Amino acid sequence: MTATPDLTAQDVVWDLDPLLPQPGEAGVVELLDRADRIADELAAARGRVAQMDAGELAAFLQRLAELHDVVGRAGSYAGLHFSTDTTDPARGALLQKVEERSTAITSRLLFFELEWAAVPDERADALLADDRLAFARHHLRSARRYRPHLLSEPEEVVLNEKSVTGRNAWQRLFEEQVATVTVTIDGAEMPLEAGLARLHSPDRDVRRTAAQAVTAALAPNLRTRAFVLNTLLADKAIDDRLRRYPSWIASRNLANEASDESVQALVDAVRRRYSIPQRWYALKARLLGLDRLADYDRMASVADSETEIGWSEATGIVLDAYASFSPELADTARRFFDGWIDAPARPGKRPGAFCAYTVPSHHPYVLLNWTAQRRDVLTLAHELGHGLHAYLAREQGVFHQSTPLTLAETASVFGETVTFGRLLELIDDPGERLALLAANLEDQIATVFRQIAMNRFEDAIHTARREEGELSVERFGELWARTQTDMLGPAVEVTDGYRTWWSYIPHFVATPGYVYAYAYGQLLALSVYARYEAEGEGFVPSYLDLLRAGGSMPPEELGRIVGIDLADPGFWDRGLDIVERRLTETEQAARAAGRL
Repeated sequence: MTATPDLTAQDVVWDLDPLLPQPGEAGVVELLDRADRIADELAAARGRVAQMDAGELAAFLQRLAELHDVVGRAGSYAGLHFSTDTTDPARGALLQKVEERSTAITSRLLFFELEWAAVPDERADALLADDRLAFARHHLRSARRYRPHLLSEPEEVVLNEKSVTGRNAWQRLFEEQVATVTVTIDGAEMPLEAGLARLHSPDRDVRRTAAQAVTAALAPNLRTRAFVLNTLLADKAIDDRLRRYPSWIASRNLANEASDESVQALVDAVRRRYSIPQRWYALKARLLGLDRLADYDRMASVADSETEIGWSEATGIVLDAYASFSPELADTARRFFDGWIDAPARPGKRPGAFCAYTVPSHHPYVLLNWTAQRRDVLTLAHELGHGLHAYLAREQGVFHQSTPLTLAETASVFGETVTFGRLLELIDDPGERLALLAANLEDQIATVFRQIAMNRFEDAIHTARREEGELSVERFGELWARTQTDMLGPAVEVTDGYRTWWSYIPHFVATPGYVYAYAYGQLLALSVYARYEAEGEGFVPSYLDLLRAGGSMPPEELGRIVGIDLADPGFWDRGLDIVERRLTETEQAARAAGRL
């Protein structure tokens, strides 16, 4: 039977044309031409940054913000247009054109970053005290942290220009390869996302078949993807050496405004609590009637059957959940359903889900791969949280709209948690309640523990690439299996097929070091939600203030808006205590459902 449009969300597509002054490529070119003219104007300030007073610097930055807006619109359109069909040569060519021209533009303006970094501290502090620079104050202050890692202008220009045919090109090749992976199950071809979705089935034969099909689908071009990853690992090692970063993760930590010590404290705290996922997997084996789980059983539903949820019902649940917390957030969220979301899973579409902030003068967009599963409802709530954060912070402008990655998950996880609570309220059946609690627990385990396990994989491959040279497919698989097994524990068997599943994860290629931010953000958001539970409606205004602040302050100051002390050494363990409480609730639900 053919799925209905409501189950596939096939009519839920975004409208990207408002990003442009005229539709299609002509609009993109018009924006890039405008950006070229602004860049020529700004380039006249070369050699004068150190002599600018606060008024001159503010005027320069306002014009630079306009440039970022124009280039950002062109880049957002090309990137989002490409993400919905990475197999279309015309879309790929347009994306490449934008990358090449925008890189040439930014190369002409690299002098500003270098000259600003060279301004003496006393002079810089005096400038930043002027309120005319408030719209870019934190951005300017943060930029100076990179002084020890900047090269000369000619060197910076070469690295920037060559990135188009270097790092960026390798990333695009990887994305195109993964987007074209199709899984064949029972003679039917489907996108990778749809194949992975079957791992949630309550039927073990379905899960096993799906896992085997995914492994088979990943086999073609596996060595090519390994070569891409090897090349980018080497590229990063060179970049880190030239920029004098002490470790592979140091540049990511600096971008996240997090010290190396605080990130290591997070990693260590999560690893010390690996007993939480291991305790769950042992319990899950009992719930599924198995002596031991295989890796493809990890995400299996503990329900007797999976209920499909249509797009309309999902929309109602999510908006109702947001309204129960803040009518203002719900009203803003409704706007996303008028051409700001692309939901259907289609061949060639980028897998996964994301929210693109675009530029402050426009609005965000959300990409999903809808499969009508209950977890898709929570994914929708999650990405809407990102979108709401972006939308409320738009008044901060281009320099302060975005937060560091470590805070980027706050609104998304918070929205997902509110929606989970609403879903739980709608369920009376003990078995369904257990299934939902188990699914939520597994999402938290995936976001905290699995992401740290993937961070350990990244640490292993970056270290091995620098010490051993080019890594084989088998070596990648060995390091993947070891770091996953450390987290999964003895209750889960890592099969041979699973050893290649590192090869479809984009973060390792596009944003090295990114993944620990998921754990950071999850634990932070759970702590924020705990404050909401304790304070009730009185918490809402401070939470909205946090979202509106965007990235205009350091993370520690942003945390204080909602009463969170990120410098507290016990912070991580308190967040992990919340995850462990969810595990205890799930165990209790299993007994209430007569499953133990």
